[in-house]
Amino acid sequence: MKKFLTPMIALVVLVSALATVPEQQALGQSAGLVSSVLARLQKNHETLKSLRANIYMDKWDARLRENDQYAGAVLYMPGVGKNAFVKLEWNKPQHEILAVADGVYKLYRPRINTLYTGRAGSDREHQSELLSMLSMTSTELEKKFQPFQDVREESLGGGVNTTHLKLIPLKPMSFSYAEVWVDSTGMPVQTKMVEKNGDATTVRLMNLEKNRRLSREDFVVKYDPSAKVIKS
Repeated sequence: MKKFLTPMIALVVLVSALATVPEQQALGQSAGLVSSVLARLQKNHETLKSLRANIYMDKWDARLRENDQYAGAVLYMPGVGKNAFVKLEWNKPQHEILAVADGVYKLYRPRINTLYTGRAGSDREHQSELLSMLSMTSTELEKKFQPFQDVREESLGGGVNTTHLKLIPLKPMSFSYAEVWVDSTGMPVQTKMVEKNGDATTVRLMNLEKNRRLSREDFVVKYDPSAKVIKS
């Protein structure tokens, strides 16, 4: 089940970071920095019509003290209401394609010629709390998270200057906290989600192309007609 959830978790971390961030009361010396990053996040959310980027993910297993690394490409396009379109195609360590559109996910694994499909956020995925963040509104975010913590400037690899934010749930959720790194344009270019057992998923976006023309067809998962279909 953990292997099945890996690409879905990456989508959740990515799209939750692209959601509108609520206005929060700025405290102490970080007041100006918080106001600045909020304005950038809001502007990016309002102007982002599509996203194409390379994606890298590192999953840390706290018990085994080992990490798995993934590399691929991602497409994102806001939809009507809560129906965002996301497509994630991993090329490393193995080829697989995951897309979420109109509240339905499809995960195709060519190596075993199997397609998994179902409603995003279904109980069978055992990640309903995380998946609910895919389409969370700013009001919902404000109700679920404390005011920003650990707000600071930080430079990521490749010389990307960012503002770092830490989000802690107000009520118990399936993860302890999340971190987001926002670049100068207001784009969340790196996210990290830490689970209660210490496991962590870090997602980095690079070579971003914003507001290029995309259509629904770009989010279709193409698979072998002979593939085994498993519905949840």
